[in-house]
Amino acid sequence: MRISRKALNLLLGCFCAVTVTNFLSINTAAKAADTVVLRYGLLAESVSLAELQKAAEVGDFPNGFELYGRKLSSQQRRFLLETLKMPLQLNVVTVNRLLNTQIGTTILDDFSTAVVRKDKAGVQALRAGLVIGSTAPQGLSLLSFIAAYPSQNLEINLPQIFKIAGNFNTAFWRTQQFMLAIAPQLNHQSLQVSLPFDPSQPGTAQVQVLKLNWNDPQRNRNIPVDIYWSNAATANKPLIIYSHGLGSVRTDLRYLAEHLASHGYIFVAVEHPGSNQTNVDAGLQGKGKLLKPQEFLDRPKDISFVLDELAKINQNTNDPLAGKLATDNVMVIGYSFGGGTALALAGGELQLDKLKQRCKQNLAVLSLGETAQCVAQELPNNTYQMRDNRIKQAIALNPTSSLMFGDSGLTKVQVPTLILASSADKTTPALTEQVVGFHKIPAPKWLVGILGGTHLSVKDPSTTLDQAGQANTPFSGGEVVGEQASDVRKFVKVIVLAMAAQLTPEAKQYSVFLTPDYAFSASTPAFPFRIVTEIPPDALKVVEEFVER
Repeated sequence: MRISRKALNLLLGCFCAVTVTNFLSINTAAKAADTVVLRYGLLAESVSLAELQKAAEVGDFPNGFELYGRKLSSQQRRFLLETLKMPLQLNVVTVNRLLNTQIGTTILDDFSTAVVRKDKAGVQALRAGLVIGSTAPQGLSLLSFIAAYPSQNLEINLPQIFKIAGNFNTAFWRTQQFMLAIAPQLNHQSLQVSLPFDPSQPGTAQVQVLKLNWNDPQRNRNIPVDIYWSNAATANKPLIIYSHGLGSVRTDLRYLAEHLASHGYIFVAVEHPGSNQTNVDAGLQGKGKLLKPQEFLDRPKDISFVLDELAKINQNTNDPLAGKLATDNVMVIGYSFGGGTALALAGGELQLDKLKQRCKQNLAVLSLGETAQCVAQELPNNTYQMRDNRIKQAIALNPTSSLMFGDSGLTKVQVPTLILASSADKTTPALTEQVVGFHKIPAPKWLVGILGGTHLSVKDPSTTLDQAGQANTPFSGGEVVGEQASDVRKFVKVIVLAMAAQLTPEAKQYSVFLTPDYAFSASTPAFPFRIVTEIPPDALKVVEEFVER
């Protein structure tokens, strides 16, 4: 958006008066940065704004730029150049509104870890740089931020800015813009809802855990499983099977597994050996690939193989689980990358033609979830159908779906499906990874929104507490986890139990917990919850507008 200086002053007077006043009271002689120091460890180098602009334009830094040649890898050099000019089409009003939200505080905190200030301007200077930078004709970018930063003392920590750019990707910013656009529609008052009981409370059954390790000889693949069950379990309730996220473990949702088992359900947590924590850690150490393209096919096959093995147990009269496993009446739950696995098992068709085109483009604008999906471009075919007819319901928590299912893959989902999205998720941003895909899924379906939730908020504290307070990385910075996310986990226990009950004679009794009114009543100050079965028409217009960009 192009804007005159007079109009800018008016807007800043309306929207940014406090920020600008506070900043000027700290440093009345402040001028925009015309040079910047780029630091990488002990090595630092000063470069002018004009040189940065030229480098972004021609795709190379000037001769003699020592840091660029000596310290940065070719991938980092490319990423830096792309990040410098990557525009975020957010106008000044949107940026200022966003920075005044809870998510905006996280954004400013993260930026403060990458910008070393030698004055006392602090967060006010960062805010002013972002707001004024968003008035540039090309929109907000790292270059326009530097040009607008109201101080000549600006030093950027390159390793940290790489992490921030990877987190605050285009899809994340578009999600925030979308959330601001539909906010008025999310704030209407709900009706009073009468709740017959509290599904967040544990059941009366004593939970047991059976740990098994199965080998699929056809694929030479070793698959560990944890089975949560109790003596109250019967085949009258659906079997629940879980697919974890990329680089994670089968205990991701242990709190949920124990909760469901205490209510008489059997919960089977599967570990995917080609994309679990052990595999990804080895890849990070250079001992193999982080993720192989075949994993997109092997993950659904893991679930189908485990169901085959469970069916054998069900027929073994000597096994304590015999007769309790409803292997033909299954609800699959998937988290993050596992959410994509769950959607594939539910009938979502992998459609990779557009993915292969998209992933050849600028990777600097991709989220971590999109980057993981891009691995599928190496698969030989363009379509794959991984549906397992034993799956009768699906829940996808913060799933990846934007690229792997193409334009119409999710229209082929054949079972009732619940999608959960978190508004502050940087890894799998809600708009592109969940909201757009939800619109394509046939009914019956539910979209659950966690306003203020992040990617890790739904996970078990034992697998996330080690991430809290760490420097900004794709899996930690700004994450709301542990005790902070207890309200989120409580809500997840309710909606998942209510979904499972839809495959039982208790369906009607639990259906109230899948309504918009219940979500409003369960909301907390930190986490407003929302549930819809269709995207409202006005909001749908906003979705379609973003999709067309």
